[in-house]
Amino acid sequence: MKNYNMREMAFWFAFLASFFLINTGVNGQADNSTGFVSIDCGLPGNSSYKDSSSTLTYISDAQFIDTGKNHNISVEYMMTPTLSPQYLNVRSFDTGVRNCYTIKSVVAGGKYLVRATFMYGNYDGYSKDVIFDLHIGVNYWKTIKISDPENVTTAEVIFVVPVDYIQVCLVNTGLGTPFISSLELRPMKSSLYPAANSSQALALSRRLNAGPTDGIIIRYPEDPHDRMWEPWSGVPNWTAISTTSHIQNLLNDLFEAPSAVMQTAATPVNSSEIQFYWDVNPIDKGLSYIANLHFSELMQLTKNQKREFNIKLNNAPWYKSSFSPDYLYSDAVYASRSIDSFLRYNVLLAATANSTLPPILNAVELFIVLPVSAVPTDSGDVNAINVIKSSYQITKNWNGDPCAPKTYAWDGLNCSYVVSSSPRITVVSLASNGLTGEITNNFANLKALQTLDLSYNNLTGQIPDVLSQLPFLSVLDLRGNQLNGSIPPGLLKKSRDGALTLRVEKNVTQCSDGTSCNQLKKKPNSYTIAIAIIVQIVVVVILAAVGILIIYKFKKQPATSWNRAVNPQNKRYSTVARNVNTSIKLENHQFTYSELQQITNDFQREIGRGGFGVVYMGFLIDRTQVAVKLQRHMSTREVNNFMVEAQHLMRIHHRNLVSLIGYCKDENCLALVLEYMSQGSLEDHLRGGAASIWPLTWRDRIRIAHESAKGLEYLHTGCSPPLIHRDVKPNNILLDAQLEAKIADFGMSKQFSSNDNTHVTTDHVVGTPGYVDPEYHMTCQLTKKSDVYSFGVVILQIVTGQPAIIKGTEPDNESMNLIHWVQVRLTSGDIESVVDASMQGDYNIYSVRKAADVALKCTAQSGAQRPTMTEVALQLKECIELEAAVRRSSTSNFHSANSSTGCTSEN
Repeated sequence: MKNYNMREMAFWFAFLASFFLINTGVNGQADNSTGFVSIDCGLPGNSSYKDSSSTLTYISDAQFIDTGKNHNISVEYMMTPTLSPQYLNVRSFDTGVRNCYTIKSVVAGGKYLVRATFMYGNYDGYSKDVIFDLHIGVNYWKTIKISDPENVTTAEVIFVVPVDYIQVCLVNTGLGTPFISSLELRPMKSSLYPAANSSQALALSRRLNAGPTDGIIIRYPEDPHDRMWEPWSGVPNWTAISTTSHIQNLLNDLFEAPSAVMQTAATPVNSSEIQFYWDVNPIDKGLSYIANLHFSELMQLTKNQKREFNIKLNNAPWYKSSFSPDYLYSDAVYASRSIDSFLRYNVLLAATANSTLPPILNAVELFIVLPVSAVPTDSGDVNAINVIKSSYQITKNWNGDPCAPKTYAWDGLNCSYVVSSSPRITVVSLASNGLTGEITNNFANLKALQTLDLSYNNLTGQIPDVLSQLPFLSVLDLRGNQLNGSIPPGLLKKSRDGALTLRVEKNVTQCSDGTSCNQLKKKPNSYTIAIAIIVQIVVVVILAAVGILIIYKFKKQPATSWNRAVNPQNKRYSTVARNVNTSIKLENHQFTYSELQQITNDFQREIGRGGFGVVYMGFLIDRTQVAVKLQRHMSTREVNNFMVEAQHLMRIHHRNLVSLIGYCKDENCLALVLEYMSQGSLEDHLRGGAASIWPLTWRDRIRIAHESAKGLEYLHTGCSPPLIHRDVKPNNILLDAQLEAKIADFGMSKQFSSNDNTHVTTDHVVGTPGYVDPEYHMTCQLTKKSDVYSFGVVILQIVTGQPAIIKGTEPDNESMNLIHWVQVRLTSGDIESVVDASMQGDYNIYSVRKAADVALKCTAQSGAQRPTMTEVALQLKECIELEAAVRRSSTSNFHSANSSTGCTSEN
């Protein structure tokens, strides 16, 4: 029998006690006195308990979601003495891309604080990192990254709800199984946080309480709104001041900071200034911020004392005049609109010349402004389809909003999407889904429905006549069921009038009266027969004429799948097109040229240009942003490169490769419609491609390198046969809104003829100078190691910020290859001599050194001495881990002017 020590025995006693409490608690959806909804995710159904610290009642999540599995965290993490009961268990979602919690009984147009927490606790025994996305309704909220099983990650948003329910969705991004520990809903006054409105939400970055000495997080009941205020203390050159007096909120206060928070403050020691800053999280770059600074005077000042200070943000006045906090009253300085995007935000509180006392700071709130641009599905359609789902107990991916975002629309539904309007359900296709029972009248509540396919199920009863009231219904397929009775007169009339295609075959007892089914088939009269015969004769004559014309055309010109009539201005293009490799088959969505004009607003905004042509920004009908890569008047080689790229894009699918949405192939142009990469190319960031481009931190750089390596690894090992990119360079590594890297531009790619090939022999060497494999240059034999060489140069650029070929600074100086430039400087062992100065020393030297070593191995002269892309990806992951090891001890992105870690401030 195992011997338990006293600590383990205490733990199991506490666990059993909490189990008893959970299973004997009060059930319910919300705390009646507050309207709060507090959900412990993964708690057994019909269970609840009262949290001892917050006094709030937490309930099981079983009534809010019907997918996922419950788990307990590992025992080793349960042993933490201060662990809240919400973190003892989780619900995980290993199936389905999107899984959503639905909280009902909220007020449409109301303002709510929604908070989700995540503690991994190695619940699955895999001890692995997890990354997934969180959505609030149909809009993106936050990317959740879990790397420490013991840490608690919190996401909080203040959100105006457009409908009478709130959905929180976990989206699988392919980087681990999503899970959740708790979900909390707190109603708020509409007057609070005015920046949160119908067009934007506020996602919390930090909420800090300055000056406490007990290290306790303040929340409910001290804060009636149950906001969580983290302690911000122990800062060098700060001193804490406090009062026991109650701090009063102003009339019509916009934030209602609680007295318990405002009773403490920080003020500088031997200085007249408070300085602090925060850095932008890499995944939040490009987003705007809202900040609130909370102040209250805690000292009864004498006539000779004055506390007055100016407030600046990034050296610009933030507040229109000097500020003096009121005694024992809570006040705030806040941004009425979002702050412009910066990499770092510096806040300065500086005493004025008239002030006898230094500045004071009680609390800070920092929010990311989230655009709320996506519109949920029409509420009537949502209610109807959810009742239908419940009626037939449909268990496939019918989770979250039925139509939005379009990427996650429910299987079997088609929707209409109109800009600034709610999507509407137009097609419901539930053929062969094992449906039983009668046809529910709720289908008639889908007012925009055009097609309803319920064929080949086990439906019984009669066809409801209420379906005839659907104004746009044009197809009703009920074949292969067990329906009986007559066809309702309303549907019968629509069918006779040609307004409805009605299919009722293979219903063994349908139309048992012997008349209604026959009435679907109108008996043709002699006049109708005559018309039909004439039409048939005309069709035969036309087809014969077309056939003769085609035969004549084929004798006049060589056969090609691209032949078509062209206008004189397109003559050059059509000549090229006839020489194109027409064995390439394009299977994705095909756009017409006129559709491209609509998508791009007549090619209004150019976002790129190169040898391939011009790239334009566009928007699909569902407002998905795309890049349209357009080519006109091309040589045969350019057209073939373009078609090669299209062919490759259609067969490769990986999160680190740019995705093809569709293409256009007609006499006006060739075009690819690609996913839009809002942050440009890696080259833009490394070489300053635009003034608005963000410079990259080392954390950004090494992550981008690893993601790019994963994309190339997929081309080499995940494609069958393998694919060699042949033009790997920073210009062809694109970055999305979260700075996730994706390989692009496959126009020069080559594929092996089979999986067993070791090389491809080419007629001539192609590629960009500075990146071309010297072995390939000498032999014209292209291998996977050719991409490895090019990628090694890219890694060196990521480390150094230098171009692949460094031009001499003097007229007599020759240009130098970057590889040689790095090797010369590393002979002394000084890695810092080659590191990009724009990183300002903010990197782990061991991580950088390892990355440079990987790059030099990749650029070995002999391909046999270079690692594979799989090995490169593994080595770069270790670089990330080295960098993270140093960062892990830091729990805040708030810093003082001189400190690199902690929630500190400098005077």
